[in-house]
Amino acid sequence: MRNLVVALAALTALGACSQKPAEPAATAPVLSPTLATEAPAGAYKLDKTHASVTWKVLHLGLANYTARFANWDADLNFDPTDPSKNTVSVTIDPNSVRTDYPYAKTKGPDGKTEDFDKKLATDPTYFNVAKFPAITFKSTAVERTGEKTAKVTGDLTMLGVTKPVVIDATFNGGQKEFFGQPMGAVGFSGVTTIKRSEWGLTAGVPYVGDDVQIIIEAEFHQAPAAK
Repeated sequence: MRNLVVALAALTALGACSQKPAEPAATAPVLSPTLATEAPAGAYKLDKTHASVTWKVLHLGLANYTARFANWDADLNFDPTDPSKNTVSVTIDPNSVRTDYPYAKTKGPDGKTEDFDKKLATDPTYFNVAKFPAITFKSTAVERTGEKTAKVTGDLTMLGVTKPVVIDATFNGGQKEFFGQPMGAVGFSGVTTIKRSEWGLTAGVPYVGDDVQIIIEAEFHQAPAAK
């Protein structure tokens, strides 16, 4: 009996030694309090020649139909030492909607020729620019999620309805000079998805999707330093 007890004790000790040590609990990464950039703090203006707002919506459950707004503007208050203080305001001209419709013009139900982009812009069931001449976004909070990423929360106003949305934003980089000029330059990418019906834009649902993905590319420049 004694030998059996000794053997069992030896096996127990061997098993304990072979067990892997408990792994430490995962901890959230510690973010630098500042963005890694030479771009200075201050007010920045959108460079429209290097910026875009495109959107995608599922068509008949087959493919994502892609379109864009050709005319929009934005103002950025940039603080690399405390990114949570960054703010952005955007104004989009819905009359500048541009689609990839295969025909420049198409016949409506009445048999008359109509411009599809113009129809989207002016028709009361779509963007209705006569009554709602602008789409706006104003940020209310910035929450960093990584060294170069953040969630930007803000109010999106469209067709007279204002609702909060969250944009997943990426800071692409910045510099203190732009083509030899003493002016800061920064760039961001962003993406969000909204349900258009929440803003009253229900035309075509469900044949044309309710979920709309919005993709933003934006380059901002400071005003050149005064000589």
